[in-house]
Amino acid sequence: MELDHHKGVARHLCGECCTKLENINVTLDGRRVLEDISLHLHCGELTTLVGPNGAGKSTLLRTLLGEVPHTGILHFLPVFGHGRPDAPAMGYVPQQLEFDRYSPISVLDAFSSALSRWPVALWHSRRHRQTALDALAAVHAEHLINRRLGELSGGELQRVLLALSLTPVPNLLLLDEPVSGIDLPGRELFYRTVSELRHDYDLSILMVSHDLAGITAVSDRIVFLNHRIVCAGTPAEVIANPEVRRTFGLEISDSPRA
Repeated sequence: MELDHHKGVARHLCGECCTKLENINVTLDGRRVLEDISLHLHCGELTTLVGPNGAGKSTLLRTLLGEVPHTGILHFLPVFGHGRPDAPAMGYVPQQLEFDRYSPISVLDAFSSALSRWPVALWHSRRHRQTALDALAAVHAEHLINRRLGELSGGELQRVLLALSLTPVPNLLLLDEPVSGIDLPGRELFYRTVSELRHDYDLSILMVSHDLAGITAVSDRIVFLNHRIVCAGTPAEVIANPEVRRTFGLEISDSPRA
């Protein structure tokens, strides 16, 4: 099994590690939210979901997480035949985390609580601290390990949550509008970090975003979702679509060539 430079994670061969959605339908409160969604999320690729508000983007992530009932087929092809095909390891970064900002909980406390059943107020093991440092280093945030969560900026907090989602390293990473409310430098750093992760860890990444300008440089594919998949392809192909351009207020006549 080849480890190469992938942070100790085996490099996947395309087709041996992927998530497939086939004809996924979701109905909530009598309303069809997702209709005939078919996607193939490849290892080592970043796919971004865009679309208008209420189009079902977050619902699709919740479906993958097993939080929403659905019809259709959702299955995972594991590496080298190991593991259950319906149970990939998933990491998840929400749009925002609700917590008491006056709480004394530190970044290291958050990692320790995720890694141990012991009360974090008692002690931090050397092993947990090193695990936290390694995960934080992957997102350029190791200097935050002793900071209190409530003291972090929006961008710093999202990078900490991203590091937590890598502990342990998942097969599929889900990001639900992770840069919402973050300033431009913070967004650029977050996108750059996520772009690095898909290569370093060979992850399948599915990210929800409204930031069409920001995601075009880092996405391998963009999927325009409006309850169904309207179009999907490279960033240039999707941005050239007239419905996409109307939705995001772009001039149709200025559509770029794919």
